[in-house]
Amino acid sequence: MESPLCVSIFLVLCVFIQSSAHGQILGLGPFGRRPRAAETKKASQETEIRFLLFQEEMDKGCQIRLNHPDTLQQCGFNSSLPLVMIIHGWSESVQFSRSNVHLIGYSLGAHVAGFAGSYIGGKHKIGRITGLDAAGPLFEGSSPSDRLSPDDANFVDAIHTFTREHMGLSVGIKQPIAHYDFYPNGGYFQPGCHFLQLYKHISKHGLNAITQTIKCSHERSVHLFIDSLLHASMQSTAYQCSDMGTFSQGLCLSCKKGHCNTLGYHVRQEWQGKKSKKLFLATRAQSPFKVYHYQFKIQFINQLEKPVEPTFTMTLLGTKEENQKITITLDQEITSNKTYSFLITLDLDIGELVMIKFKWENGSVWTNVWNTVQTIIPWSRRPLYSGLVAKTIRVKVGETQQRMTFCSENTDGLQLQPTQEKTFVRCNRNSKKLKGNIR
Repeated sequence: MESPLCVSIFLVLCVFIQSSAHGQILGLGPFGRRPRAAETKKASQETEIRFLLFQEEMDKGCQIRLNHPDTLQQCGFNSSLPLVMIIHGWSESVQFSRSNVHLIGYSLGAHVAGFAGSYIGGKHKIGRITGLDAAGPLFEGSSPSDRLSPDDANFVDAIHTFTREHMGLSVGIKQPIAHYDFYPNGGYFQPGCHFLQLYKHISKHGLNAITQTIKCSHERSVHLFIDSLLHASMQSTAYQCSDMGTFSQGLCLSCKKGHCNTLGYHVRQEWQGKKSKKLFLATRAQSPFKVYHYQFKIQFINQLEKPVEPTFTMTLLGTKEENQKITITLDQEITSNKTYSFLITLDLDIGELVMIKFKWENGSVWTNVWNTVQTIIPWSRRPLYSGLVAKTIRVKVGETQQRMTFCSENTDGLQLQPTQEKTFVRCNRNSKKLKGNIR
């Protein structure tokens, strides 16, 4: 695999094309597409656009002048390396395979990149287009010809980070527009971008803090893509799923049949089928953004008189001696013998999970009252210290696809009382029921 830095990058500093000679904006069709029948402006016409070529260890970039092919050589353009173009730019005078071209567009620029790919068209398409939170207003619900779509390049990937609606509109487009559409944290909003974080932004950005807070989620798509270049050994994995609700239950951590892929520059371009694939993942609030995804399935037996909505804490111990303590609040009541599934994410790589310490944090007041009633009423049929029983904990690791089962270390007392901690260790069960596959 080529180093992510070994690429030639064209950066268009001004994407607002304006004629210096006539002082008029060049005519464009609906949604920015230029009619194919429109006359092409003379090559000698001056524009406000500047093309800068960036290569490894180059800070300011080298300007490529229109109609001056010699500047390509002066700037050290290497046709054997992949080419990334941000937002657009093309020269037919240079013999260069379109399949090596990678257009990256942010917000409105994502659709501009799509227009460029569509305009070139033909049998030999642009190799790849990446849309970073493509603009939503005027594009949401529009036909593929009027926005970025999978037809615009051999491979199109999109990252959606700010699709939360305000007055019926969202800054970023919600609908799938690529071969692979990634929705970090559901795509609605991003961690660390809430207005509660405003005071942090004030210390960093001063008077521009409010603007930075508003566009925080929108720009996160850019930072996630850059993060995939800066942390090549910490690539974020996303998983195909129907929606964020299902993903939050941990039900989509499968990599079979191409159901997972890598977010960012190193995405696997192995798309098959006709429909766009929607992939979900969780991230941290700052770089490096990678987290580790786990599905936990716990079988509970409720021995109490009424349903409970408990809060648990779990301490996870792994082979890398990194312990992680997390708090879980079930969004549903525990009523009877039932298995509950949920997603857990860790910021650190703890290695292979070997032990779980499980504690019921709340409900102690109600349980004390119930135990007192049981003491006063000796004919109660229930045990004196009835509670919850966690029979087994089954775990699936998204990043490694490993499955494992944990059982209580102390088999004499399986009941879990409020404020009580129990230890679960790896176990092998012969029962086919316990070995049932995790979806």
